[in-house]
Amino acid sequence: MIKIKLLLIVLVGVFSVKYSLKACSVLYYVDKATGKIYAVNNEDYWYDVEAYIQIEPRSKNKLARLWYGWDNFAQGGINESGLFFDAAVTPEQQKINGYGNPKNNLGDKILAHCRNVAEALAFLEKEKIALNKSHMMFGDKSGKAVIVEWVDGERVLHWMEDNQLIMTNYLLSKPEAGNYPCYRYESIEKRIAAMEQTAEIDLLKVGNTFGQAAQTPQKTATGRVAGTVYSSFINLTDNQFFLSYKLSNQNVIKLDLSDEFSKTKKQRIKLED
Repeated sequence: MIKIKLLLIVLVGVFSVKYSLKACSVLYYVDKATGKIYAVNNEDYWYDVEAYIQIEPRSKNKLARLWYGWDNFAQGGINESGLFFDAAVTPEQQKINGYGNPKNNLGDKILAHCRNVAEALAFLEKEKIALNKSHMMFGDKSGKAVIVEWVDGERVLHWMEDNQLIMTNYLLSKPEAGNYPCYRYESIEKRIAAMEQTAEIDLLKVGNTFGQAAQTPQKTATGRVAGTVYSSFINLTDNQFFLSYKLSNQNVIKLDLSDEFSKTKKQRIKLED
């Protein structure tokens, strides 16, 4: 694990707006010119949460995997086969009969047992998982990506069209339920269009484009601070992982996933100022 300074300038121009605790942004993007695949995420929550990166080694029945989150719960991550996932809070929906929310670390289990999007979707069905307060994005190294929602008693799949898939905090299947229109979603779309007019696209450029949807820290009426806790940037094609904590460019964590997934001991990297 390496900490380096000023690797990403993604967080220089972030929006300063009224903060929403339930505001997260996720992007899966395929460069049309090179075919390289990128996944980026802004995790927005309370600043006093003890976030960390967890890396689990390969075992006889489980894939090597990396996830980020807190309280022994994966908010997002990637495994050695190149399966990526993340989730975002949405307006609450009625629960589906026979299905329910996970009672354990769902993200870790998916990354441990699923190699691609198809296997992840099958796993959710096998475990009878239907989230009624959030939706999930899955993407893999083959270029397939999907957002899974559970709305009006049914599972709805939103497959990537063209070369990008964006997820924030409104239900694509039911925008009228709330959190729509979303300025972050619209901003990401516009900035991607502008980025694609440039000569060359790489992880830094994708990160800078997406980073404009991050949220600066703001203090609530109770004195508690909320904002973008961390931003993660993954090059699925080249197995590169970067994470910036609390909008900081001073200490950006950089990991070579091929190297990390070859190790035999688990690791926990605490995110600190």
